[in-house]
Amino acid sequence: MAHSGRVVVGVSGSLRSLGALHRAVDEARHRGGGLVAVLAWTPVGGEGTARRTPCTPTLAAWEKAAAARLEQAFRDAFGGRPNGVPLSLVTARGEAGTALTQLADRPDDLLVISTGRQGGLTRLFHGGVSRYCLAHAHCDVLAVPPSELMRDLDRALRPRAAA
Repeated sequence: MAHSGRVVVGVSGSLRSLGALHRAVDEARHRGGGLVAVLAWTPVGGEGTARRTPCTPTLAAWEKAAAARLEQAFRDAFGGRPNGVPLSLVTARGEAGTALTQLADRPDDLLVISTGRQGGLTRLFHGGVSRYCLAHAHCDVLAVPPSELMRDLDRALRPRAAA
């Protein structure tokens, strides 16, 4: 059964997010609704630093860089924008979880996020985006796990314990 709701997907450019992007495009085609691809960004040094020492040209450059990363994610995943799916690209200033749950604000929306192992620094500075979305979304959430290839890669790259 096709739905009319939008599919909102979080995109960072990581391999995991590209997997979620592929799934989101499939879901948007199935549902017959549009796709809203969101890349959230925060100023270097955080919002507090940006408020204390605002620099409009620098903020504009960071937003432009975020938009370029979002376009690049589509080139990496599909070689460009996918055909047959109405598409909106959104760069949202703010934390990813908050931005995604605010944009996926309709009951018939579907929020698509990537999941999986993150490095400790990523978790420390960005929190658990998937956890946040699962706890705060007001629509259905589809959490896309990493592919088997990504899990194999994670295992291969993990530091081995000293013997």
